[in-house]
Amino acid sequence: MKTLGLLGGMSWESTAIYYRLINEIVRERAGGLHSARLLLWSFDFDEIAARQHAGDWAGASAMLCEAARKLEAAGAEGLVICTNTMHKLAGEVQAVVGVPLIHIADATAAAMKNAGVSRPILLATRFTMEQDFYTGRLKDRHAIEAVVPDPAGREVIHRIIYEELVRGIVSKSSKAALLEEVERLRSSSAVDGLIMGCTEITMLIGAADFDIPVFDTTGIHAEAAAEFALQ
Repeated sequence: MKTLGLLGGMSWESTAIYYRLINEIVRERAGGLHSARLLLWSFDFDEIAARQHAGDWAGASAMLCEAARKLEAAGAEGLVICTNTMHKLAGEVQAVVGVPLIHIADATAAAMKNAGVSRPILLATRFTMEQDFYTGRLKDRHAIEAVVPDPAGREVIHRIIYEELVRGIVSKSSKAALLEEVERLRSSSAVDGLIMGCTEITMLIGAADFDIPVFDTTGIHAEAAAEFALQ
């Protein structure tokens, strides 16, 4: 079994889900008392979030690259960035290590292709919805055209993520707001699926809430990581 290096703590709420899911998948597939070989670097998310909102992506990149190098030096044979947003820096992280980085957008795209989905709604942080590093990768590499909410909708979702979910707050009103946003997009756009494109969103909504295919990036990414480890 390969050793995985997890770049987590962004936030620790979703990183805890990654840790549980990867170990559950390894136990299920390997049997017995097996669990995953994991190295975890857990950031102080306040420092990362401050750089995100200040636009200091260079500073954030330096932090992730340093942690990636340390995980590789400690024995990691593959890396997992346990967040969608920080995949903005995936190329920079991959460039400083000699082990593969398992990209969340590629894993999600593979799941969508298997389901025949090509025009999904994307719910995520404002950074992920507005910048090209995620939607552009889906489009250019996988011919998947993601549909995002309007500016007001993006602001609502971003607020729920940063003011509630990363703090472990799960509220019925915020769930209702996300469901309303999805219905608004479905009524105004031709869509055929939904990407839960923030690793914390799985705390609030899931496939049972919708009658269209739903792609939980946390679960999909964790499964891809476990499969890599078990190769």
